[in-house]
Amino acid sequence: MRVAIVNDLKLAVEVLRQSVLRIPGAEVAWIAEDGRQAIEHCAHDRPDLVLMDMQMPVMDGAVATREIMRRTPCPIIVVTASIQANLDRVYDALGAGALDVTTTPTFGPGGAIEGLESLARKIDHVRQLDRGHAVRAIEPARATPGGRGIIAIGASTGGPQALAAVLPRGMALPAPVVIVQHIDRAFAPGLAEWLARETGQTVVLAQEGHAPTVGTIHVACSDDHLVLVNGLFMHRAEPRTLAHRPSVDVFFESLVGTPCGVAVLLTGMGRDGAEGLRALRRAGWHTIAQDQATSVVWGMPGAAVALGAAVEVLPIQRIAQAIDIACAAPRSAR
Repeated sequence: MRVAIVNDLKLAVEVLRQSVLRIPGAEVAWIAEDGRQAIEHCAHDRPDLVLMDMQMPVMDGAVATREIMRRTPCPIIVVTASIQANLDRVYDALGAGALDVTTTPTFGPGGAIEGLESLARKIDHVRQLDRGHAVRAIEPARATPGGRGIIAIGASTGGPQALAAVLPRGMALPAPVVIVQHIDRAFAPGLAEWLARETGQTVVLAQEGHAPTVGTIHVACSDDHLVLVNGLFMHRAEPRTLAHRPSVDVFFESLVGTPCGVAVLLTGMGRDGAEGLRALRRAGWHTIAQDQATSVVWGMPGAAVALGAAVEVLPIQRIAQAIDIACAAPRSAR
């Protein structure tokens, strides 16, 4: 795997270079000192992965991520010294198509690299996405009939901006909203904070043993899979072999047999959520997939469309209205 490094600080570049070289099967493709250089390098030598800093001269990492994904798309991981200090840039980059985020490794005593394990795990995750993984869902929950359905949303690459568009400021949430966004558990609180600021909605983390509530957006926040069991959030370690934790497929499959609601699959690399969306459509849910033209990566929703899992395939700007209409329709009309 050829890995590019984009960072203007010499010490950060060196620790990232050594980190890459210590990861089996990885090598450094090239190094850029700012976002503009990164765009130029990608145009002439597209790597397998870009490690993108956020704060840089000339052009910051969020803008560079957007331009790279537009011109020469390739996997990008945000690697920055302080995620909290760069929160807006980080979520701009994730919305533009970055796959994940982690803190920059540092040199420890005796030349050890602190933070190498996290970076190596995320690079391996990109490898797994390339190979693809079969989905194996857990046994679905069975709920008592007559309850209220939820609005279930799955997203990955480009997800934060898509989520903000689907849940716009001023939208009256007609049912509980539950989001499974592919993101490290350490950054789920930041995602909830960012989404609350962008949408003006009440956004909380989905807590074990709690029930989804109307007027609230619940965000998956564990490296285990989020499921709904007897109307309550639970976390499950199995299946352990999936590339995505939490998995959209596992969450969607757990909703089969619960009161019918609306399920939405947004932009993302891979195919996580496609099988689960199909299962929900077969169970009577109203299912929506984001269209190709407005997706940063039409992997997940594209796979769902290919399976016939989506009742509607819509541009991102029409999905909020479609959710409202579907929630207002009698169940027999879905």
